[in-house]
Amino acid sequence: MGRAAALNGHGNGRVVLPPPVTTPIIRYAQPAPPRRGVLWILGRVVMWLLIAAAVVASGLAGGAYLYFDEDVVERVRARSVDVRRAAEQLDIVPAGQPATALVVGYDKRAAGPERGVAGRSDTIMLVRADPQADALSLLSFPRDLVVDIKCPGRSPFRDRINGAYSACGARGTLETVRNLTGLPINYLITVNFRGFKQMVAKVGGVWVDVDRRYFNDNSSGFASYATIDLQPGYQKLNGSDSLDFVRYRHTDSDLYRLARQQSFVGAFREAVTTTFSPTNIPRLVKTITDNVEVGVAGDKALDKKTVWSYALLAYQLPSGHIFQTKLEGLTGYAELFAPTENIQAAVQEFSNPDVAGPEKATNVALGRKAATVVSLPPRQVTITVLNGNGVAGSAANASFLLARLGYQTLTPPNGAGANAPSYDYFRSKVYFDHGQANARPAAQKVANLFGDADLEPMPPGIRPLANGAMLAVVVGETFDGKLAPAPVDRTPPRRPANVAKNPAATDDLLRSVRRRVPFPLQVPTILERTSAPARDTPLRVYRVAGHKAVRLTFATGGSEYWGVQMTDWDEAPVLSEPNSTVTLRGRRYELHYSGPKLHMVVLREGGATYWVVNTVLNTLSNETMLAIAKGLKPLARS
Repeated sequence: MGRAAALNGHGNGRVVLPPPVTTPIIRYAQPAPPRRGVLWILGRVVMWLLIAAAVVASGLAGGAYLYFDEDVVERVRARSVDVRRAAEQLDIVPAGQPATALVVGYDKRAAGPERGVAGRSDTIMLVRADPQADALSLLSFPRDLVVDIKCPGRSPFRDRINGAYSACGARGTLETVRNLTGLPINYLITVNFRGFKQMVAKVGGVWVDVDRRYFNDNSSGFASYATIDLQPGYQKLNGSDSLDFVRYRHTDSDLYRLARQQSFVGAFREAVTTTFSPTNIPRLVKTITDNVEVGVAGDKALDKKTVWSYALLAYQLPSGHIFQTKLEGLTGYAELFAPTENIQAAVQEFSNPDVAGPEKATNVALGRKAATVVSLPPRQVTITVLNGNGVAGSAANASFLLARLGYQTLTPPNGAGANAPSYDYFRSKVYFDHGQANARPAAQKVANLFGDADLEPMPPGIRPLANGAMLAVVVGETFDGKLAPAPVDRTPPRRPANVAKNPAATDDLLRSVRRRVPFPLQVPTILERTSAPARDTPLRVYRVAGHKAVRLTFATGGSEYWGVQMTDWDEAPVLSEPNSTVTLRGRRYELHYSGPKLHMVVLREGGATYWVVNTVLNTLSNETMLAIAKGLKPLARS
């Protein structure tokens, strides 16, 4: 059964008998699966998202197939009554379309004085895997955000969003988030924080850039604040320190905590892709299955073969394709409030990540003009749409949607039906007439509207049906009757760097330790204008992975922290995936983005590595970050 079942390769979904028996045994196989779909994206990211309290349902296959059996799949299936009831309300993923998972990280004590207390959802995060853009989007909600709580069987009421879990369980959180965002939710993952530390331990710890000194020992009388003791700098955190880091909010707010949680997702991905050993799989799998439940639409089980086939590609997410969406305009303190339009804007950005954001942001920050690509307005583009999936009305529907966008739609000549030569198109195709000027860029623009459409020159079999149109679109099985919205462009406008020259701020500090490290130190001669060395641990000299390291920490006038890291360790995991490199005044800089925000600028020079790290909220502008990095100068020997 299927497109390839018939001898001519065009089964079209109909049952076909196997070939006639001419030998005692015939070996045959279905063709390779179509281009990577949504489960491929889900499979590749979930395992490390589990530990970051941001899992997407299928990452148990991150290692040896021998350990990935039906029992493992069954053990992460929703087993509690709470999650199973919620799973019945999930939305089914349309073929080839992005999928969204709701991740709820909760803390429920099995013993002690809080044994009978309802669980608290400390983490509520949406994770969206987009197979067309090869992108992963994260959207977190502050637990103190006041929203309409939707509890099954109860009238809606206003409360903090984490109250949905305490009052109504997983289904309450699911219905509340769906009502708040208007998004379909395809998976529900609940993670018990009691297993968080165990899971981090199973991968040998996670490398994290700690932005500042974090300390609380409860001796001050604020017993409600958890103990934490972290020094600034790039370092490997164990399970306990990792949990302290992602849950901390003693002296800042939920905004910073959400940013730390999202940054931890990327850090854990690095831990899995660079240091994970298959020998850890049995213990890791057991820890995951003991602390994670995965709800699938209709309360169905995960499919082992599908998960495994896509999870084999789990380590290929393109650099910079993790997008951390921030909810802007929050007001309040103990209770937080956000205007409806801000929530809608965050949802729009989350649903339509701009994968070209880093490149555009670099061009803007450096004042460069992007490569000129002729983009014809829709009114100058003619398109003939053909039905390639056999679903009645598909071509007419797509043609109508394109016409609404201003494209000039044609029909096949001589009253012929708008049908492709066959109905076996799985993915939509956008064919362009290379004899017409600017046809290819016009086709690329249209292909983006169909999400996963393939772009190809117009073949002889399609040309007569195109009726002289510049483009011919053949809608395939993945066309769901809608066109994709354009990515949300969050490229920040160019503005002057907010900096001041101040080499004296750290010159003496660095001179005092220069003999303690085997590599030359660099003085940040240019600082963000409101910044000064942090009062608590402005300079730290320590060892990292057997190498000496120096960390300078600066506090801004807005009580945020950024830093300059120096080390002769040139293979740190955090350095492995720059978005791009630029050469400025003879120096080569590696740029690491979080969406359109420049998070880190790396300089490799004289056998050492120096990187400027933005605040956890990426408050320093791209221009400011580049100016600070260009201002790094060797510490004078005199």
